[in-house]
Amino acid sequence: MPTPQFIIDLREHIGTTTLLLPGVRSVVFDDAHQPSRVLLAKRADNGQWHLPAGIMEPDEQPAPALVREVLEETGVEIAIDRLVSLVTLPTATYPNGDQVQFLSATFRGHYLSGEAHVADDESTDVGWFAIDQLPDGLYEKDRETISFALPVEAPPYFAV
Repeated sequence: MPTPQFIIDLREHIGTTTLLLPGVRSVVFDDAHQPSRVLLAKRADNGQWHLPAGIMEPDEQPAPALVREVLEETGVEIAIDRLVSLVTLPTATYPNGDQVQFLSATFRGHYLSGEAHVADDESTDVGWFAIDQLPDGLYEKDRETISFALPVEAPPYFAV
């Protein structure tokens, strides 16, 4: 999904100044109780593998926003199991100079239906990967987040 219109409208007023945005990320496993694979996407802008993620729209709740984002990006319908972490990510600068910092709510989810495929222009590849054979180029932070998500039940991680 392209940049949401509300962000484009904000940028007209504030330029490239850092925006703090509500983001959602997913660790989607193939099975809720005995996961063996995780769903990943390969970013179109830098070629790195990552956990499916996105920006919440106004009036959206985090979990439904993530279900929407995963479906839009990967063609996979998921169910949310639990909150994995709530952290502020480092400031990122995009090629056009826009700066963003995400307050990222990461959820553990599991597969319900659909065939994993590239469903938008944000990714060049989408696929399921064995948890013990994650691809080269996967962000180290995403590897850590996958490990936080593995337990079926666990308290959320908060940076302190």
